[in-house]
This record gives sequence, C-alpha cells and structure tokens, in this order.
Amino acid sequence: MSIKIEMLRCFAVVARCGKLSEAAAQLGRTPSAISMMLKQLEGHLGEPLFETDRKNKLSPLGAFVLEQAEHELRQFDSTVQIIEDYAKARQGRVRLAAVPSLAGSILPQAILSYSNNFPEVKIELRDMDSASVLRELARERVDIGLATADQYAGNLHRQELLSDEFGLVCPPDHPLAQLGRALSWEDLLPHRFIANALSAQIAAEASQQLHENALLKVHNMASILAMVQAGLGVSLLPEMTARLVRTSGLLFCPLADTTARRQIQLLRKAGNPVSPAARELERQILATVKELHPTAPTFSP
Repeated sequence: MSIKIEMLRCFAVVARCGKLSEAAAQLGRTPSAISMMLKQLEGHLGEPLFETDRKNKLSPLGAFVLEQAEHELRQFDSTVQIIEDYAKARQGRVRLAAVPSLAGSILPQAILSYSNNFPEVKIELRDMDSASVLRELARERVDIGLATADQYAGNLHRQELLSDEFGLVCPPDHPLAQLGRALSWEDLLPHRFIANALSAQIAAEASQQLHENALLKVHNMASILAMVQAGLGVSLLPEMTARLVRTSGLLFCPLADTTARRQIQLLRKAGNPVSPAARELERQILATVKELHPTAPTFSP
C-alpha cells in the first residue's frame, strides 16, 4: 500500500480537531471511514500516530507526520488551484502580435474588457507588420496574430476579422488633396509614389504599376508617414491608419476604387492546442471588433 494524499488530509484534520466525530463532519465522511483510513496509514508506517485512542495527543511520529503532511497538503492544494485557474483562464500568459493599426485601435478596448474579467492573466503585445506576425506565429513565439495572411502563408488557423479600404496619404497642400473628391488611379499616376508592403497587396493593375515604378519602398509605418511629411511622395495606406495619419498632420483621401481593401485575420498556428486564456482573449477580440464594426464576421471556434 502507498500513502495517498487523502490519508494525509484525513490524518491532518483529525490531528487538528482532536476528535474523530468533528473530523468526520469536516471531511464529509463517517467516523468509521476516518478510523479505517488512520489504521491503514499507521499500518503502513508500523507505529501509532496518536498516544491514545482518543486522538487528542500525537505520538512523536504523529507530530513529525503532521508537519510533513501539512506542508505537502499546502503544496498540493496550491498546485490544484493553479491548474483549475489555468483551465478556467484565470491565470496564464498570452503572447499577441498585431499590425500597428489594430494594436492602436481595437486592442486597447479588447484587452481592457478582457483584463476586467481575467485580471491575473499576463498579456504580452507586440506590434509589427504582417510578414513579421506570420514569422512569429511560424516560430511559435506568439499565440495569436492579427494580420493579413495570403493563401501561401503556411499552416495557420484563420478567422476573418475585418477589412478596410485603402486611401491616399499626402500633405494637406498636395495637389491631390485639393481635388476634393475620391481619387482615381489616373489621378495618382503622375505623382511620386512611396511603395509599402501593405499597398503592394492591392490587385488593381494601376496600383501594381505604381509599385513597379516606385523608386522608394518603405516598410515601417512611422517611416512611411515621415517620408510623406518630408515631401518625398504620396502613399497608400488602409483606412484604420487614418488616426495615425491625422496625428502626423497628413490627410487621408479615399479612392474611387472601393475594391482596394485590406483583409485582416485572427491567426494562430494550426494544430497547436489553444490555452483557455488565449481562447478567451480571442473571443474578446472578436466581440470588440463586432461592437466597433457591426458588419464584421461572427465568431466560429
């Protein structure tokens, strides 16, 4: 026979109570069942744990076993609590990578709501471009990604999140800003163009021509805005970046071609188990998107 945690708990309660009847009531068992378990423990150890049958005075062995049992029970109960909290998403860590436009718009509200419900969960957020998000997912350095993934992006579970239209970013005094209307591709062709990884995804032939002829390509969002501010050209960015554009003193001008859109997905490595904490954060992100963008897709686990 091996010593079980139930035996140690039974003995510890009896030792603290000093009476079988009180210990039995506390443990929700009969006095005879408690007595049998104590006899099994003493039989295994080969010596009595109490000086008398009244269970109100410990033997030297009993005092030692009580000290060790209480230490083990505290450790066991703590471990069980941690496991249960993790399973219920009350503890753990979620690593999140997102494109800057979502990191600065959707995620603050989503994380605030999530943290109110799960205050003990640690969240690590990094903002980066879509290509970097996909690399971090492939290397399993993040649990959730919010980015644009094409059909060749690898083994990913994808949930459509939202889409937004591209528009022209330019200084307020730029000739295109003075037109006061949605801009056609023909409007853009005569002007210096700053290519970027986001706008390169636009399938329109005229857009592809702009990118092919561009002498400057910039990847970082802050650098794109700085180059436009410096008068090095105009660029195309998604509508969700408009807030960043406005704070930079630039204008966001809509395009006449409304098919020029960016698709954003909620991504994770396919086949990887999802922790309860990460699953609940996914739900909160999708709920927040639905609240802020009512036409966004609904959640499908």
